[in-house]
Amino acid sequence: MHPSDIRNVAIIAHVDHGKTTLVDAMLKQSGIFRENQDVPDRVMDSIDLEREKGITIMAKNTAVVYRGVKINIVDTPGHADFGGEVERTLKMVDGVLLLVDASEGPLPQTRFVLKKALEEALPVILVVNKIDRPDARIDEVIEEVYDLFIDLEATEEQLEFPILLTNARAGTAREKDGEEGRDLLRPLFDRILADIPPPSGDPSGPLQFLVTNLDYSDYVGRLAVGRIFSGTLRAGETVSICGKEGAVERIKVALLYGYEGLSRKEIPEAGAGDIVALAGAERITIGDTVSEAAEPRPLPRIAVDEPTVSMVFSINTSPVAGRDGKFVTSRQVRERLEKELLSNVSLRIDFSGTDAFNVMGRGELQLAILIEMMRREGFELSVSRPEVVTKTESGVLKEPVEMLFVDIPESYLGAVTQSLGARKAKMTKMVNPGQGRVRLEYRIPSRGLIGFRSEFLTETRGTGLLNHLFDGYEPWLGPIQERTNGALVADRTGRATAYAIFHLQSRGAFFIGEGVQVYEGMVVGENSRPVDIDINITKEKKLTNIRAAGADEALRLVPPRILSLESSLEFIKDDELVEVTPHSLRLRKRILDASRRPKRKE
Repeated sequence: MHPSDIRNVAIIAHVDHGKTTLVDAMLKQSGIFRENQDVPDRVMDSIDLEREKGITIMAKNTAVVYRGVKINIVDTPGHADFGGEVERTLKMVDGVLLLVDASEGPLPQTRFVLKKALEEALPVILVVNKIDRPDARIDEVIEEVYDLFIDLEATEEQLEFPILLTNARAGTAREKDGEEGRDLLRPLFDRILADIPPPSGDPSGPLQFLVTNLDYSDYVGRLAVGRIFSGTLRAGETVSICGKEGAVERIKVALLYGYEGLSRKEIPEAGAGDIVALAGAERITIGDTVSEAAEPRPLPRIAVDEPTVSMVFSINTSPVAGRDGKFVTSRQVRERLEKELLSNVSLRIDFSGTDAFNVMGRGELQLAILIEMMRREGFELSVSRPEVVTKTESGVLKEPVEMLFVDIPESYLGAVTQSLGARKAKMTKMVNPGQGRVRLEYRIPSRGLIGFRSEFLTETRGTGLLNHLFDGYEPWLGPIQERTNGALVADRTGRATAYAIFHLQSRGAFFIGEGVQVYEGMVVGENSRPVDIDINITKEKKLTNIRAAGADEALRLVPPRILSLESSLEFIKDDELVEVTPHSLRLRKRILDASRRPKRKE
């Protein structure tokens, strides 16, 4: 196809504003699916975890044809922790659809992705979604978007963006000043053709193909996905791969694939501007350039922001290790992490240890998703409490700081303000529209957010909204209070009994129920006081041959508080670990032997 017959566009937005639902509607209305074809909702969320959590984790591309023009669409993640996916995605496209909720307006991730798009000088089409919401405030939201553009120092040309109003679930769109029509998403497709420029690049020039994603096929192995910036790429020809630090390797392009809807279609060649996948390069990585065999010309490698949070992944050394998982050795964990680095450009991993590896990412959620994926693949490992990644400039220790956006009912304002104050947060803005909810903005050190989400949801009875965004580095702000309560720690191996739990319930809240296998050093609950205490949770009632005068008391047990992976990572202290296996999550002390653990004084 000639570059003038191609449009490359990314859909960017905050989490849960309807990106994937809009892509659904665009696919259905472009005629990709048969009339009788059963198509699930959020069809682009192909990973099980994405469908379970309702968020997009990996950027994925698809393509539709409208009026003879091929539109390559990239659906990007909406959560700040997956910002690395957005940064490399924007290298593939020539314009963006900025999706904003008609009620919530621009939120932190909207700011982050828009800033990246403006830095790349990409044209923007504003799409105000969910206009059918009863609390929609379309005009105010558009004004907030203009304010955001000005705040991000957009040029006058960038401020003259077209505005569309959509209801992605119903599959309708209209111009801001247009009437509600019956032509569904046609105004959106027309705007993409009119306002997103065709890709630049000469199909007859020297070949330059930038790899921005990796995929895998059971039949042909690793696939390099990216955009052709110049020249023509053909199946069967010999090309050069320009890797890191000037490394060059010659390979033969085994197969070439174009995108059509949700499927890949084998094609003989593709020209400048198109987004394609090639097979035949087993050692290719993200950021590499595929160029002419004789005179390779590499493109600048993809640059992403530095990670802010780190965790130590180590082998599982508990007494019950190896009972669940298929992959338990340090070599297997190392190979899996090395494989993750190939496709995740925002991760950094220190492999200097033999049994423990320091994994650095954008946030707790990104690392928790990686752990969850590994346990589903059959891995067993132990992970430490998240810590922030600091750096030293001119002899001054600096730590990452985040912008925190809080939306809560007025009645919880005092409790939330007090909690954030203890975590070194400084309020920068407060908005009270007089409708019962308050919006607060804070600057808070990243380590102040570790463990805060569960506390925040408890304080606001689940009614609060919490979003945060990386906002640079500041000098170290001093100690921050950690978890105030101690842990209930099992002092021997065995199975938890109802008799023991019943008589220990006054000590605090338990994380396990009766019949669960425990071992010495395993954290089985949270103490109601600040110190850790060792308890015998396997104790059984002593039986005698003397008949009791009265009936035995009924054992009424409080249901245990079952922790999710994210909750477990938030709960643990520096001297504790989360033991992750395919079927279990256990909390444990680093040092299992009680006699060797340092005692904390109350």
